[in-house]
Amino acid sequence: MSTLENIQTILKQHKLSNDDYAHIKKILGREPNLVEIGIFSAMWSEHCSYKSSKRHLNGFPTKAPWVIQGPGENAGVIDIGGGYAAVFKMESHNHPSFIEPYQGAATGVGGIMRDVFTMGARPIANLNALRFGNVLNKDNISAHQRYLVRGAVAGIGGYGNCMGVPTIGGETSFDECYNGNILVNAFTLGLAKSDEIFYGRAEGIGNPVIYVGSKTGRDGLGGAVMSSDSFTEASKSLRPTVQVGDPFTEKLLLEACLELFKTDYVVGIQDMGAAGLTSSSFEMAGRSGSGMIMHLDRVPAREEGMTPYEFMLSESQERMLICARKGTEQAIIDIFEKWDLDCAVIGEVTATGNMELFWHGEKCADVPVNPVSEEAPILDRPMSRPTYLDAIENVTLNDFDGIDNQTAFEKLIASMEVVDKGWIYQQYDSMVQANTVKKGGELDASVIRIKETGVALAMSADCNVRYCYIDPKAGAAAAVIESGRNVAMSGATPKAITDCLNYGNPENPEVMWQFAQGCLGIKEACLELNTPVIGGNVSLYNETNGKSVFPTPAIAMVGVNEDQHKVLLSTFQKEGNTLYLIGESKSEFGGSLYMKELYATVAGTIPSINYTTERALWNLVIEANKKGLLASAKDCSSGGVAIALAKMVCVSSKGIKATINVTDKRDIFAESMSRAIIEVAPENCAAFEAMLGDLQSQKIGIDGGDIFSVNDVTMNLSDMQSVYYNTFKQVIEGDL
Repeated sequence: MSTLENIQTILKQHKLSNDDYAHIKKILGREPNLVEIGIFSAMWSEHCSYKSSKRHLNGFPTKAPWVIQGPGENAGVIDIGGGYAAVFKMESHNHPSFIEPYQGAATGVGGIMRDVFTMGARPIANLNALRFGNVLNKDNISAHQRYLVRGAVAGIGGYGNCMGVPTIGGETSFDECYNGNILVNAFTLGLAKSDEIFYGRAEGIGNPVIYVGSKTGRDGLGGAVMSSDSFTEASKSLRPTVQVGDPFTEKLLLEACLELFKTDYVVGIQDMGAAGLTSSSFEMAGRSGSGMIMHLDRVPAREEGMTPYEFMLSESQERMLICARKGTEQAIIDIFEKWDLDCAVIGEVTATGNMELFWHGEKCADVPVNPVSEEAPILDRPMSRPTYLDAIENVTLNDFDGIDNQTAFEKLIASMEVVDKGWIYQQYDSMVQANTVKKGGELDASVIRIKETGVALAMSADCNVRYCYIDPKAGAAAAVIESGRNVAMSGATPKAITDCLNYGNPENPEVMWQFAQGCLGIKEACLELNTPVIGGNVSLYNETNGKSVFPTPAIAMVGVNEDQHKVLLSTFQKEGNTLYLIGESKSEFGGSLYMKELYATVAGTIPSINYTTERALWNLVIEANKKGLLASAKDCSSGGVAIALAKMVCVSSKGIKATINVTDKRDIFAESMSRAIIEVAPENCAAFEAMLGDLQSQKIGIDGGDIFSVNDVTMNLSDMQSVYYNTFKQVIEGDL
């Protein structure tokens, strides 16, 4: 193991400081070689170690009677009854998707599916949360953003469709803050028997370590390290750090693993994601306090002349690492060869506590496992409240010239945030596996049935980034609230979340303050609403040329409906039914779509949060739905009551004449929390009203006809549907 020359250059390339280097030498008791530098660099990267975020993640509520596995494994697990469990997680693939949108997004989908089926679960549903910059202008920035939309959506659809896993929903939003960094967050949910969960552990001295899946190449080298830095003009040369996916191989890998899980051969199994063979081997050994020997020359390779460094840090896709029971090696090889996959015994578990790597019989690295994870830097980065908040917190609608409601509505219904995203979700196969009950475009949460037990699972991904910009704590709490409300509107009880915390450069004290506040908001909301955090992902350094994205803590909520035949829809079901607005409407426009679209302003005070009222709304809808009293339900959020009703009208092709009691006529666009539109058949109104308790409510009208009429806003149904369904495609495919 020779001493390195030009160490300062090497450290800079690996995003390691001189203090890190001194720490590494102390751990090893000597100078590291290049392979060891690469290992520490990957494992201590922001992506793998969470060194900037870990102290703020402590204290997340992670336990409940229904939580089987919380954070710390490949994915979280909740009990859904009947002997079955839902396994789910959300992760980011932001930097790769900005550099190469198709492969970046595709491999993000592939990676999150491996996280789920590594736990022994068959993936049964995908969601995604996508953020892009301005796509509306005739300049190069908007043209590039439209290219990124087309590429990322094609990548998500291509990979998920080939895997035979339905993409059933998600969210897509646009803001100038993402011009330099798009966000691609992928979510997968899988189904497993609750007593057949597999974990990423390597234990049992002498047990073999087996490599399975695709051959290793040089693609993705440095991917984890790349995600620990901001983008600059020089980043355009980073294309080689984006992995290339093969969904057909992943499909074979999925089926082979599920066949393997039916045996008793597996001690532990781990996906090779960020940092590849390095992270998978160190995490498996670290969870068990074991050591490991690996012979890197035995790793299947698809390129000539690869080095130990490249084998350890490659992020080639569709690969897994297995710790098996001794004596089962050939049986495992037979399974994977049957599925036409590479499989090789590359090492074994030891009692040394060290990762010992060999290259053609010669030791090329020897690193103690525990310190790599336990002694990774945990930074206490400086924080300061952003100065921009002082300028925006007291802004109200009264600071701007008034706009009549008809003009405002016509602007809002055509906004990219509101219009139907059929151009996106129609590229996804949402019905494969034949269990989808409520899919993309049908408003609010998406729902699948679990035919094995008769329950339904509802899921929703949400985050209002404007709220998070003007109030990072309350905005993050609001993301939890809205994802939960969407799930409840389908009749399901919200059970747990996974998150994807997308923020800017943590070396900026204002960004670090935003992140810390966001974590506090999530902790508060999850505690109050009894929806623990069972896993997630942190993505920092979403910054280009010094400009960070808005705080974007995407939240995916999963809920359980005990009766798959009582899934509540979010569109009008029958003409002549009575419509109720539940909840209090106030003149709350801080961070609103109204202020953004009409005045190009993101400012003000976030709508007030009342957890007791919010939970009461959820419970009302869930319990009334169990009794069969409701026809449909939809939450009120971005754009207020008027836009919620407009979406219901467009999707259900049924008009409405509604009168809403408001203090200010503009309040039909206000975004007060804890509100919903509920459709009830006339014969059920009395029973429903008897359940309202302390919740405010008003009858606002009946559905039917071919006119949308809400207070002083009127629009022909066909004209509104034309705007709602055609605008997005015209923007993304057109030259404007």
